[in-house]
Amino acid sequence: MLRSLASAFLMYSRIPMPKVEWKEENRRYALCSFPLIGAVIGALFCLWYKVCGILQLNAVMKGAVAVFISIAVTGGIHLDGFCDVSDARASWGDKEKKLTIMKDSHIGAFAAIKLCVYLIMQTAVFSQICNAKTAVLCGLCFVLSRTLSGLAAVTFKAAKSDGTLQSFVKPSHKRITVTVLMILAVTVCIAMAVISPLCGVSGVIAAFLVFLYYRHMAYKEFGGITGDIAGWFLQLEELIVPLTIVIAERIGEVCL
Repeated sequence: MLRSLASAFLMYSRIPMPKVEWKEENRRYALCSFPLIGAVIGALFCLWYKVCGILQLNAVMKGAVAVFISIAVTGGIHLDGFCDVSDARASWGDKEKKLTIMKDSHIGAFAAIKLCVYLIMQTAVFSQICNAKTAVLCGLCFVLSRTLSGLAAVTFKAAKSDGTLQSFVKPSHKRITVTVLMILAVTVCIAMAVISPLCGVSGVIAAFLVFLYYRHMAYKEFGGITGDIAGWFLQLEELIVPLTIVIAERIGEVCL
């Protein structure tokens, strides 16, 4: 379990971990540990908003650093997938062409445009967080997105038999992984609903709608999922769910 934990953090974060040998038995439960990276991001996210409240920092600074926290912890690995998928989808080619485009390490014009829009939108959303309850809800989004991503990795059809994602999926103990991730997903959803029935439930609904869209898009356009598509999904979750939470909060305030 500890080697699996280290393997997950070494691959999907920049958090220092003891080096472990790259072999299948050390990755058997790695996907179970994936949400813990989200927990670290969420904790730092909430801590930052606490600091902002103490120092009375402006909204732009608050939102920009919140976006930076996620990128600093992950090293941008999921944003890389977001860019690759954006370029591939913009080609309007067949499945094989899209998969080939995603292998290209260079960023295209469409990916650059969508990346800029994404970061601006995420900064704007995070700058609207003005209380601890909303900050905690958005912090939990980082855990929920990785929980759903892990579930998809072991239950969705793969677009290809190799790649980074498959190096974690193939050696995984699927029954235990699905059980652990399902428990985590339910726990996070309940916690969000308890913290704020309106905002939390709205966020959970948005999360599962994005999850369903992820499956539909991946199967239709790529024939399954890959590591890049998983990264695209994770980034989409971490924009749409906090956006939904913030909008639900504002609607609640207006209606009351």
